[in-house]
Amino acid sequence: MTAPYDPSDREKVVAKLPADLRKELKVRAAELDRDIQDAVTEGAEAWRKARPRPEVDTAGGSSFSTYLPTGLYDKVKKVCKTRGISYNQGLAQAIRLWLDSNPSPRPKPLRVTGARRIIFGNQKGGVGKTSVSAGVAQALAESGYRTLLIDFDPQGHLTKQLGYPMLDIDSASLAKHMLGEARGDLSELLVPIKGGDFEEHLWLLPACKDAFLLDAKLATSRNVRIKETALEKALEPLEQAYEYIVVDCPPSLGYAMDTAIYYCRTREGEEPNTSGIVVPVLAEDSSADAYDMLYDQIQDLIEDLNIDIALLGFVVNMYDSRKGYVATSSLDEWNNIGEPPVLAVVPELKDQREAVRVKKPLLVHAPYGDQSDVMRTVARRISA
Repeated sequence: MTAPYDPSDREKVVAKLPADLRKELKVRAAELDRDIQDAVTEGAEAWRKARPRPEVDTAGGSSFSTYLPTGLYDKVKKVCKTRGISYNQGLAQAIRLWLDSNPSPRPKPLRVTGARRIIFGNQKGGVGKTSVSAGVAQALAESGYRTLLIDFDPQGHLTKQLGYPMLDIDSASLAKHMLGEARGDLSELLVPIKGGDFEEHLWLLPACKDAFLLDAKLATSRNVRIKETALEKALEPLEQAYEYIVVDCPPSLGYAMDTAIYYCRTREGEEPNTSGIVVPVLAEDSSADAYDMLYDQIQDLIEDLNIDIALLGFVVNMYDSRKGYVATSSLDEWNNIGEPPVLAVVPELKDQREAVRVKKPLLVHAPYGDQSDVMRTVARRISA
């Protein structure tokens, strides 16, 4: 579980670092399942005790911020003054030292089952499925994984929040491909999401309003199996091109949601918890009621189709302990479930709302904010 840092224990540190060094730090921290602030802390402690290090090229640096234990940055600055280098250079050397001391682990064997499939779902609307699925997809891509983010909600909030137009109602779409009504390749509909350290690793499949008709058409299909397999058959041609496929699901318990749940099942030959469902919730009772309904739907599919579906965990979104007993006791109840675990707690802050307002990805608008750090935590925990 991740919550905002206590300012009495840590202090915010801002420096200018080159993009390549920032990206390498994020990727390595993700590979080793470490928080960025902990990695920088270790590097700073080691650097100030080590002999002078080679200079790091910091030309073209841009803003980078993290949290260090109170007083550590003052110690780093004193060493910088003694060595006659800038504070930016000192922090860059500390990060470089940590990277050199913590090499990348050997790559895992290629998966025979294709992309790992992570769906974000909850029957209740307004819990932040869109913001959390988008943020986690950005964090996965930032860590170097080729990631496809799919807006499977006919309302199209994800598509619009990222600043892209929804697909025209008369054009090809994911729904039409699922129903066998589209020509051409589904890959032709994908758009790259620009900006941040995830650029060239993240793509979006935009929403189309025709998805409102999907439940009705699936229900009347003569092919019984298409009710569960339609999404998988449509996305199958894309799977070998991506390491992660992240699906923002609609707030419903209809046939479309059945296809998404079936899509994230554990396939034959796939390791447990490689793919599965993440459930964004709020710290209040209505989220618990909605989860109960979603759980029943998942169990029905498991029993009816004899499949395994991994519940990867909860993300408690928009949490604010100042809301009192309802919030704090509800968070305790989510934690007490045990399995699936609470992957992280997203603090109630302005960053995500501002990102939506300016139609930018969260990790571009506020890359070093607490909410962005939580998205990286979730990405690390589901990719471990």
